[in-house]
Amino acid sequence: MTIMDARLSAQTFSRTPADTPARTEIAALAVILVVATVLRVIGLNGPLWFDEIVTVDTHLHLGWGDMMHHFEMNHHYLHNLQAKLAMALFGDADWVVRLPAMLMGLATVVAVWWLARQIGGRAVGLVVAALMATSYHEIWFSQNARGYTELAFWSSLGTILYLRGLRQPDGATWMGYGVTLMLATFTHLTGAFLFAAQGLVWLGVLARRMADGSLDRKLVLWPAAGYLFGAVLTVAVYLPLLPSLIATVSGVSATSAVDVMAEYQSPFWTVLEGVQTALGHAGIVSILVAVAVFVLTVVGGVAARGTTPQFGVMVLVHVLLTVAILSVLGMRIWPRFFFADIGFLLILIVMGVRAVCALLGSHRDRRSAILFALSAAAMVAISGALAVRNYVAPKQDLAGAVALVSEIRQPGERVYAVGPGAEIFRGHFGRDWRGIGSDGDYDEAMAVPGPVLLVVAFPDRSFRLVPHLQNDRNTRLELVRRLPGTLGDGSIFILRRP
Repeated sequence: MTIMDARLSAQTFSRTPADTPARTEIAALAVILVVATVLRVIGLNGPLWFDEIVTVDTHLHLGWGDMMHHFEMNHHYLHNLQAKLAMALFGDADWVVRLPAMLMGLATVVAVWWLARQIGGRAVGLVVAALMATSYHEIWFSQNARGYTELAFWSSLGTILYLRGLRQPDGATWMGYGVTLMLATFTHLTGAFLFAAQGLVWLGVLARRMADGSLDRKLVLWPAAGYLFGAVLTVAVYLPLLPSLIATVSGVSATSAVDVMAEYQSPFWTVLEGVQTALGHAGIVSILVAVAVFVLTVVGGVAARGTTPQFGVMVLVHVLLTVAILSVLGMRIWPRFFFADIGFLLILIVMGVRAVCALLGSHRDRRSAILFALSAAAMVAISGALAVRNYVAPKQDLAGAVALVSEIRQPGERVYAVGPGAEIFRGHFGRDWRGIGSDGDYDEAMAVPGPVLLVVAFPDRSFRLVPHLQNDRNTRLELVRRLPGTLGDGSIFILRRP
């Protein structure tokens, strides 16, 4: 039995036309959304981490007009405007700052459910929605006062409109697509990459239609109009920021070139980091799971061709295009730049699992359906178990470090903040801690006799910045406490020289 046979067989079970959802389907989705909400509310008021604090201090506390005067990569403009509105309505508690991200995370569950059911049918849609609801990454970013869940929502909605517009090109669909293009890009510049990837796939469709003589003028004119409309809107919303935007993007490669964390510019590090954050440091298990996910994604891409030929190609082109653009610009290739792809990959994975179940079921619809149901239950259970790690620690316990130092600091004991966290401790928390960012700073501080406390945020980066500190770590210094964090390199070390 070939993969193509499995694909055709898979379409015969758990696959009904993606028409108006039935009451039972809506009820199931409602239960999934309740679970998703609970998982995102728990811990929503946890301590803010570095990037969230920078967003609050340097952007959300500005006036409405001042927020649009200067471009910085750390600012996600559409999200920040929503977060500022939330603060105006409900105050400045940590959960309020994260409220827009949480709501957009829930909206993304719904958008990806709708997209999945259009591609794979009702069963696939609900399984994907359940996986989105319990996903470690989806929960983490829904509790992160940044624009990534919003970017995922607009990307998912844009993909729904894109696929609909390819099937039945009309003005309303493609003008709506142009609006989502602008909203995604106004949330984060990398949002443009998905729409560019979809544009390349659209050009491929046009070339194929021209070759076989079936090209429809509407498929040329309306998408072109949608892209033009979206580009005009994007330039309009970014117009006040355009000069500083161009200057910032042009200077990114210079800062990346001198970054001590050179691996951040490697796509291989990005893949490894994505797997490890999903599964933890599980060694060979992580590699085996990564291989299995890759195989299922490929099989799912083949299976999805029966209903939506462009979908799998679009996902692949987006990933490759993003890596290529970031590499050319000399930017760091953060895993979060691919966050919007999680929902798309889950669709392909579930489609792949269903195709494998069809293969194992030997065309027997009931047996295949049972296998798929058991596989789906196992995937959701594993996803939920992995999500528990969201609650074992804050993202980065900067506030906990401040409280601990206040508790243990001895009279006359000097406190130094090592690495990029120094500015946060002095500014946001109002501490009198001096900063250390080099061996020279460290040697000068340690030359003065007396007890010293060292607060080391982003330890991987900070120990590289200050090699002398790394050398003294296990000799002259004693570890007082390590405060864990779910953020990559998010632990905080409290060290003391008696």
